Amino acid sequence: MWSDFDWAYDGVSHSIAGSGGSECAAHTTLRRRLFESLVVSVLGVGYFVWGYRRISVPPFIGHPLPDATHKGRRFGRRPLLVVMCLVFGCEIGFKCATKTLIYLLNPCHVVTAVQIFLLAAPPGRLATVLFRWQMHSVSGAILALVFPVLNTRLLPFETEVYYVQHLLMLIVPFYLLRLGGAYSVERLQDFSWSMVSVGIWLLYHFFVLQGLALVTLVNLNNMLCPAVSDPFGGQNYRVWGIVHQSLLVGLVGKLYCLISCSRLEIGRASCRERV
Repeated sequence: MWSDFDWAYDGVSHSIAGSGGSECAAHTTLRRRLFESLVVSVLGVGYFVWGYRRISVPPFIGHPLPDATHKGRRFGRRPLLVVMCLVFGCEIGFKCATKTLIYLLNPCHVVTAVQIFLLAAPPGRLATVLFRWQMHSVSGAILALVFPVLNTRLLPFETEVYYVQHLLMLIVPFYLLRLGGAYSVERLQDFSWSMVSVGIWLLYHFFVLQGLALVTLVNLNNMLCPAVSDPFGGQNYRVWGIVHQSLLVGLVGKLYCLISCSRLEIGRASCRERV
């Protein structure tokens, strides 16, 4: 069955450290994987349910700015969308050329696709939901920039596109927050969206990515073995990952909101009210 999809992962070289293979898969025993997955299923569902019960999505009331001001700030939306599409298109092209399309399932690519949708789609309640969710996913872009994994990027400009993509992931939320309206954030003391985001990503990693990684022997987002740049590499690297991501997703998301709002010229008071 999986041989029909070898075009999506056949180009992954297991000779490159941290890319996958049987040795990488043997880093963690199957028994331990099952135990960790069981614990994560309880944590992930618990995080999600706790946050979902406390989530409130405000009704869409349009943008709070005067028409002239809002139109001026919307000017950069289309150029930013074009740049995001070009960069993501380059990533897809690299993956097609190297037969590694399976890497598009990694979280940063998923968030990039969501941000492209937010730039292209009209504002509304769905945009608010997706915007608030991705605000608590920017920690992945920061970690990717601080601890980059570049040993699998061998094509010309592939490394440069990596950095540009993750920088854009930090720019797009700031731009949308500047528009206001549907692109608002919850109050500072409200961690419901953080908990929902943590729950979704934990379940996505341990059931979707880990399941595919075990079948294809591709180290999807380091679910088989630690990355070469992982400071917590070792037998407990996934446990450390659960701990630091449970903390970072909420803290980084809130810190990003605070920094972004402090740099906005308009509605600092309204921004604080929404945060």
